[in-house]
Amino acid sequence: MGVVIQVRIPSRVDKLESSPPKQCDQEVGNENLLPAPVVLTSVHELDLFRCFRPVLAHVQTLWELVLLGEPLVVLAPSPDVSSELVLALTSCLQPLKFCCDFRPYFTIHDSEFKELTTRTQAPPNVVLGVTNPFFIKTLQHWPHVLRIGEPKMSGDLPKQVKLKKPSRLKTLDTKPGLYTSYTAHLHRDKALLKRLLKGVQKKRPWDVQSALLRRHLLELTQSFIIPLEHYMASLMPLQKNITPWKSPPQICPFRQDDFLRSLEHAGPQLTCILKGDWLGLYRRFFKSPHFDGWYRQRHKEMAQKLEALHLEAICEANIEAWMKDKSEVEVVDLVLKLREKLVRAQGHQLPVKEVTLQRAQLYIDTVIGSLPKDLQAVLCPP
Repeated sequence: MGVVIQVRIPSRVDKLESSPPKQCDQEVGNENLLPAPVVLTSVHELDLFRCFRPVLAHVQTLWELVLLGEPLVVLAPSPDVSSELVLALTSCLQPLKFCCDFRPYFTIHDSEFKELTTRTQAPPNVVLGVTNPFFIKTLQHWPHVLRIGEPKMSGDLPKQVKLKKPSRLKTLDTKPGLYTSYTAHLHRDKALLKRLLKGVQKKRPWDVQSALLRRHLLELTQSFIIPLEHYMASLMPLQKNITPWKSPPQICPFRQDDFLRSLEHAGPQLTCILKGDWLGLYRRFFKSPHFDGWYRQRHKEMAQKLEALHLEAICEANIEAWMKDKSEVEVVDLVLKLREKLVRAQGHQLPVKEVTLQRAQLYIDTVIGSLPKDLQAVLCPP
């Protein structure tokens, strides 16, 4: 199916009751604590409530499995149910970017059938949607298998699938259930289930039910991400340490133990009422593709911010005074570095203002103009 998801992240984030320890000076780039909203163009928005109706009791367990990038098989009665449930699972981490592989509808004729069903290596980090009961035996070694029964179109909530041990996943006529040995780190949100069940009884529109479910998953993910964003922001060098004539300072390394210690005062408990083993969940998250993807993206953004601030520092400095006691080699080196930064900034790889770009070009022209004619010809060929 060509279903693509459109996710709109609400602009309001619940206020934190407390903030992480402040540094003695302004930190760079910590004004945006959450990743930019990911908006995917689509024909329509997935009906999360309809997709998750048979598994509402285990939505948080499934959210954890997806968050940790665990291999997960979804065995559904039809390609459309398989596809929509897989897409719903991959969308439930918003605003965190989904960094694993997923196949909404996988068949035995797929070119990667042997690779994904082999028992000689651990299953890959993929959410796999299938319909053929043959996969029950073929994928018995996968740690998590979700089997969904035939959908019921009535307004009543369908019978919820039960948690079952993988050892019971043996026959082709295996009953619906979530076959896994995984124990959820967080306690189930019983209040959410009651609200959704009450909505079913009152025949609340499904789009309203979906909005409730989507908001719950969004706030759960935000509560998980915010401490990471706070800690990551604290790794930025102080703005006062960025000087024009030295290389920008380095971003401090992400130390997992330091982050875990920070949770005592700036953890998810500030924005989420759910209890459980948050520390254990973070420890497993550190080993997942989603942490790697999140960290790489945030580190890249922070490095670009540092480089942009360094360019601004150069443009605000007195370049003529700097050139007085510098050799031609040093001056030419400055020209080449400024040009490189300017090209990156003009290509929108650095977050700088237009006035900074204009000033950088003026500085380049000024520096080149101070050099001998032969060097000018080399740096500015006709």
